[in-house]
Amino acid sequence: MQVINLTYPVSANQIPNVPVVLALGFFDGVHRGHQRVVAAARKIATDRQAKLAVMTFDRHPSVVFQHADPDHVRYLTTVAQKTALMAELGVDYLYVLQFDATVGALAPQAFVDQLIVGLRAQTVVAGFDYTYGPAEIANMRLLGGYAKGRFEVVEVPKAELDAQKISSTRIRRALDAGDVDQANALLGYQYETAGRVVHGEARGRTLGFPTANVAHSDNTRVPGIGIYATMVQVAGQWVMGMASVGRNVTFGDHRPITVEIYLLDFKADIYGQALTIRWGHRMRGEIKFDGAAGLVTQLKHDEQATRDYYQAHPFRAQPRLTTPTGRLTKTEGF
Repeated sequence: MQVINLTYPVSANQIPNVPVVLALGFFDGVHRGHQRVVAAARKIATDRQAKLAVMTFDRHPSVVFQHADPDHVRYLTTVAQKTALMAELGVDYLYVLQFDATVGALAPQAFVDQLIVGLRAQTVVAGFDYTYGPAEIANMRLLGGYAKGRFEVVEVPKAELDAQKISSTRIRRALDAGDVDQANALLGYQYETAGRVVHGEARGRTLGFPTANVAHSDNTRVPGIGIYATMVQVAGQWVMGMASVGRNVTFGDHRPITVEIYLLDFKADIYGQALTIRWGHRMRGEIKFDGAAGLVTQLKHDEQATRDYYQAHPFRAQPRLTTPTGRLTKTEGF
């Protein structure tokens, strides 16, 4: 897959001189609904022997429209993670457009002329709720009119789980509540974060459960407080991990939230190393014990629960995604 970073106005010499089937969306999380959009585009591209392209943005539009702090917008996927998932979905060209005030202010017709036609799209595929400006004048129902016969429009219907729409917002809420099981069901794969091991209080060593204190960037959405079964990529290998997101309330109140992971069957000094964490299952909430002895007893139960979980759910590093299918609705103009 070729990744092409774009700034507006787009330079024509950056765009491969081939017609493409173009999937549109921000695709935060590349969840099962997003996967359906890309799969629909891929099928059309395969049938027509065309290339499959995806256009996304480098940052969430809220950074421009709502003046959100770009350093503190918490994403489900970084651009790098999104890129890896798109490659697995069989995308040929991934266009990552820098979303700034100029792009945000584009009129719908200008967006179509310069950022869809300009990418040599012969067919455009997007979810039913995709917008390219104010929703009342820049929705999928109107896209065929702006196309003026230059490309076909394919609208992918709503994807649902448990009779509710699969959405990035729903996944964020699940993660914030600590419900990684629900989040993973919506994503279609296990949620992943990346962080770096930093020095902590080293209390775990005295308890017999030495932990890696993992610092995440402010743009990362870490699951809510709880104890989790995880798989952790460290030193080139995947290792079972028992992760705690919490305040260590047994040792005091009003402590900051930390992410600490006890790596099972692994012993090495990994301070300063980057870790990738896949969040498999929430085992319990945070409990305040009367002292260290009660905590240690519980940690032993948690370790066994982690082993039991991965025995029942064997870990698979790759491939991560399964490709959903769905009925396509073609829209020709208004």
